[in-house]
Amino acid sequence: MGRSGSNRAPRVSSAWLWPLLLSGIAAGGGPASAAGFYLQDQSAKGAGRAFSGEAADDGPASLWWNPAAIAGIAASESFNSVAGILIDSTATDHGSTIGPDGRTLPVGGTGRIRDPISDGVLGSGGLAYRLDDRWALGFVATSPFSFVTQYPQDSWTRYAALTSRLTTIDLQPSLAWRPRSWLGLGIGPNVEYVVASLSNALPNLSPLSPDGIQTLHGSGWNAGFNAGLQVHLGDRLVLGAAYRSAIRHRTEGTLDVAGLVGPLAPENLAAEAQARFSTPGAATFAVRWQTTDRLTLDAQAVRLGWSAFDTIAVTGPVSTRIPEGYRDTLSAAFGIEYRLWPRCIVRTGAQYDPTPTPGPDRDPRVPDANRWLISAGTSVRVTPRLSVDAAVTYVDFQDSAITRNATAYAGTPAVLPIDLSGTVQASGIVLALGTRFRF
Repeated sequence: MGRSGSNRAPRVSSAWLWPLLLSGIAAGGGPASAAGFYLQDQSAKGAGRAFSGEAADDGPASLWWNPAAIAGIAASESFNSVAGILIDSTATDHGSTIGPDGRTLPVGGTGRIRDPISDGVLGSGGLAYRLDDRWALGFVATSPFSFVTQYPQDSWTRYAALTSRLTTIDLQPSLAWRPRSWLGLGIGPNVEYVVASLSNALPNLSPLSPDGIQTLHGSGWNAGFNAGLQVHLGDRLVLGAAYRSAIRHRTEGTLDVAGLVGPLAPENLAAEAQARFSTPGAATFAVRWQTTDRLTLDAQAVRLGWSAFDTIAVTGPVSTRIPEGYRDTLSAAFGIEYRLWPRCIVRTGAQYDPTPTPGPDRDPRVPDANRWLISAGTSVRVTPRLSVDAAVTYVDFQDSAITRNATAYAGTPAVLPIDLSGTVQASGIVLALGTRFRF
């Protein structure tokens, strides 16, 4: 990516600016549907049961979770889904300070921020094409790691976070095979495009001067893989297991620093920058048990390998590695489906999803917390070929703390400690609607 903004050449002496900016690259709080910055709203059908049986279900709406979901399908099918994510959140300052020991001052600015986590709309879609009674081809397009958080220019979080945007587009072609009546296998690549834009304020040395600002933009294509299987124990019990690899991302972009005055003025710049980080892999296990002609029970556990997001390697005017310290998580979900009549199924489910973010050093770009999801939904077969899915999910976040050292100009005579301390409260509603069409 070429330079933007100014034609000024980057200065090597700007190395001490980078840790403050880059401490938040590619991190962020997911809007609501899953912990960290992962979104699981890839299917309106799955949303109705709190995503409790996806790896053991069939059809293209389950492809994201398990490519074996289309092995041996009876007919070709397409699906699309859209989810509206509505978040109510508040970030409150609890004594954030700036300055060295003995001479600290309050960071100041707005101490109570309403709705820093932005509402969003998430779409997904795909299809499965039946080749014969054993083989099928599939494709699904999703956005699994996307978020927006926005704080005002005078927020108490401004030296660690102002605006954070991360968008991914994941393209997953799949090949599925059913070598035996009881066994389905699937495999495919995940080709992922990521674009990120992150900004935060920089303090000038004089408290009478307005803050400077720095912004990082980047984008890039990267790839991983997924594989899965399903075991059919008779006509009523299905076990599913799948693995999706972590994806090592490399972004190319620009770093812009502006608004620094006095002795810091030479550090304003527009420079090319690159960053490397990993999004997590996932191991998914699920079971679907049709206990009667009308009642089906679902359960699913997902081990997300968030520890892959341990550091961010950055190159540009200087090279540095920023620790993130995310930890692996295990989510669990349970669901019930009941066929009211031949053309209508109702669903409900619950999921517990712990946050991967490190409690002792949580960034305001990641206002994340452990959460419960409570869902209800329905599917109605409108015609022999067309079905409509709808779901609503309530997301209950536990309160979480923001404790972040955002020291500016570390390692220089201008070093300025910034210690952020606050809390975040949040809850959310997710409304999902989708269709499935057999052809």
